[in-house]
Amino acid sequence: MTRVGFIGCGGAHAQHCDYLNHCEDVVLAAHCDIAEERAERAANRFGGEAYVDDEALFEKAKLDAVYVTTPPDVRNNVIEMAAARGVHLFLEAPVNLTRAGAKRAGAALRKSDVIVSAGYAWRYYDTIARARKKLTGKAVSLVTGYWHGMIPRAPWRRQIDRSGGQVVERTTHVIDLIRYVCGEVAEVYAVGSTGCATKANQYDIHDSSAITMRLKSGATAAVTSSYVANHGAKAGFEIITPEAVFSFDSGRLTVDEAGRSTSYTPQNDIRADQTRAFIDAVQKGKKNGVRSTYNDAMKTFLVTEAVNESMRSGLPIKP
Repeated sequence: MTRVGFIGCGGAHAQHCDYLNHCEDVVLAAHCDIAEERAERAANRFGGEAYVDDEALFEKAKLDAVYVTTPPDVRNNVIEMAAARGVHLFLEAPVNLTRAGAKRAGAALRKSDVIVSAGYAWRYYDTIARARKKLTGKAVSLVTGYWHGMIPRAPWRRQIDRSGGQVVERTTHVIDLIRYVCGEVAEVYAVGSTGCATKANQYDIHDSSAITMRLKSGATAAVTSSYVANHGAKAGFEIITPEAVFSFDSGRLTVDEAGRSTSYTPQNDIRADQTRAFIDAVQKGKKNGVRSTYNDAMKTFLVTEAVNESMRSGLPIKP
């Protein structure tokens, strides 16, 4: 049996536990949170021991893997503790908040045999696999993406020093898919706006932003983000090639080519597939099925951090 623990018992914790509970070869052994009542509530619901100190969890729980579902500003020490003890990691995105922190954590992981799966679940859509296959051999000219939603409820998401801002913490999923489907980013230029979210408490991030990116393939990309939309989150992208246009929204893929339009609805549960891929990797000691490793996720983080740097400086930035 694979013994799994959690650090962070907030909103993402229960969702992951529900999927892990469907894995007959997994034991939920430990739940850690700085709020003791949350940790105890998680242990009572899912089984295992409650902890309020992550170092104690690593020392006592005898875990094979840990899910890190904390806000991103407190993940660095956890990554380094896991690497030192050979405990495999599932990290929610983003994997870090600073370039220096990301590189330090990466250096610790390289010295270990720890497998890391980052929480870019959209990579597991069967429709994304279809898009990647159909794009083979096609030259991408333009990519446009978006993540538009309302101001988040959780205060940490509204604070730049805890979340990194909307692009780093939310729009990262759109940027990661652009990388995954269309290739690496060579340079970014971004502008952001403030002043519309005046009624939000504990809020010091941009309300909205617009990003232009030059991909290494030569393609152009543009991504917009907003926290002032009055609807639930909408996210997706469109890819334009000479032969076809690919549109992706909430898992659904539409391909317009040769005078016809074909839509594909996802047939898989991406979080179930992501969970199984990580547990299989832990059990076999091979990361083949993991679609976003730490090094890959760090590349996405460096693009989003370059966006923040560009908004601060007004200059184009290379990730």
